[in-house]
Amino acid sequence: MDAAWPAADRDECGGWVLRAASGVTQRANSVWPREPGDDAHAQLAALRDARLWYRARRLPLIFQVFDGPRFAPLNAVLDAEGFTRQSETLVMVRGVSTAAADRGVEISTEPSAEWLRLWWSVDGRGGAEALDVARGILTGCPSLYALVRDGDGAPAAVGRLALPDAESGIPRLGGLYSMATRPDARRQGHGSAVLQALLGEGARLGLAGYWLLVTAANAGAQQLYARAGFAESCRYLYRQERPKRHLTGC
Repeated sequence: MDAAWPAADRDECGGWVLRAASGVTQRANSVWPREPGDDAHAQLAALRDARLWYRARRLPLIFQVFDGPRFAPLNAVLDAEGFTRQSETLVMVRGVSTAAADRGVEISTEPSAEWLRLWWSVDGRGGAEALDVARGILTGCPSLYALVRDGDGAPAAVGRLALPDAESGIPRLGGLYSMATRPDARRQGHGSAVLQALLGEGARLGLAGYWLLVTAANAGAQQLYARAGFAESCRYLYRQERPKRHLTGC
């Protein structure tokens, strides 16, 4: 997942990976505690270093923290420090696909201008400069980009299949990202067509399985993915430090 959505600016702090991308997306501008640790004193020391790293970049300090007992000590420290809990996200997975690629879906190895415009109009935050940063994140990992058009030939839905290199001895998996449908083109099967086309491309490449990320609040998308054979594997939260209020006046 880290390789599929890479931040250009990154550093290691003990077992934590610090990531920054000019504030474009929480995922690329958050701490991934790869090794969360269980010693509160060591965690607080690492927390101080992380604060300085993000402060130098004028970014808020945000953690991407998964559920489960391994992360409980870190969550306890973040609770005590007053970090928020927000944007709960499900990681859904499925095994090898037998889906056939839909010939009506356009597949490319780079995001076209049309692809980017549609995706950014649905999921984007910011102007042309932020979009340029986002494009760098997308193309930082080998990927396939799917686009389907409506009856008038206008882009209706898009999606991305990230293809990070597998570690030695681990089957290669693909990550489904940036699934977006134009608001006035929803509930017409366009999103399903994009999904099935990307699954078909993954089958052609011999992937062993897939993962995707969907917010806990997005019940509609969860149903779409469940029908395609995806099931929840785990969850994570973003934990953001509350801004400190500075005393003013006399």
